[in-house]
Amino acid sequence: MGITRRLAMALTCAAGLMTGVAGMSTSAHAWEPTKPIDFVIMAGAGGGADQIARFIQSVVEKNKLSPRPLVPNNKGGGSGAEALIALKGTSDPDHTILVTLNSFFTTPLRQANLGIDIMTFTPINMMGVDPFVLWVHKDSGITTFEQWLEKVKADNGEYVMGGTGKGQEDSIVIKWMEQNYDLKIKYIPYKGGGAVAKDLAGQQIMASVNNPSEAKGFYESGDVIPLIAFSDERLPNLPDVRTVKELGKDFSYYNQRAVVGAPGMSDDAAAWYRDLFQKVYDSEEWQGYMKSESLEGLPMDAEQQKEYWKTQVARHTELLKALGE
Repeated sequence: MGITRRLAMALTCAAGLMTGVAGMSTSAHAWEPTKPIDFVIMAGAGGGADQIARFIQSVVEKNKLSPRPLVPNNKGGGSGAEALIALKGTSDPDHTILVTLNSFFTTPLRQANLGIDIMTFTPINMMGVDPFVLWVHKDSGITTFEQWLEKVKADNGEYVMGGTGKGQEDSIVIKWMEQNYDLKIKYIPYKGGGAVAKDLAGQQIMASVNNPSEAKGFYESGDVIPLIAFSDERLPNLPDVRTVKELGKDFSYYNQRAVVGAPGMSDDAAAWYRDLFQKVYDSEEWQGYMKSESLEGLPMDAEQQKEYWKTQVARHTELLKALGE
């Protein structure tokens, strides 16, 4: 039932990283953008996807990698349905791209009436995968996962957690904890992880499973405490935080951080974007960002991305069914 990075890695071939932007060759393209690029974000402001999109925008701008700007455009409504509809219906697929989460897989599964077939979208680049971590407020008095379990059970259905969307990444992880540890949790859906992190720091909710990048500022200020990681191995930036696997549960879960193009994007435009985002990926800035934000690399070409999508749709179908979503 788990969706692991190792499973995803089995779908990819080994790929060596190139050097920084300055050492990259510039290849001629039959196409390049002639107007600003609509850089759609599948979540609200402040979350992991939003942070990544805006960081990518800064790398592109700093290194003058595009003749036209990337313009971030948050569309997090309906667990990302708003973004998927926008891409499907765009009148200019060559100037419309999307930063995705795992809701790229789950939202079409849960909302079949949208008529979204993700296999019609254009694979551009997998920028990395993002782990999940359970966080509590510093004033909760909880410092271990075992104490947290005791508290949630004692609250008997009154314990409140928040997460991005419903039936997508955060709620999947929380539902998994409910089922595997016999818990009852009140779940509040948000449009983005930034709002979740802010409300945990403000004690409007009692816990979250934010990605490390989303909780980083509040962790560094001491407002929140990490209890457990849903990764295959301990995170380098949180070396003292155990994984669920260390507790005997064969489960890990990662959020994809990928860029995809709209359905109907021309081959020439797709080639241009793949070149652009490979340059971003290979840049010193992006490699440093992945390290500081606990992202892991998962390089794959366009064909491998399509196979990855198929596998993730199958896995999320299985997972949602098992979790009753």
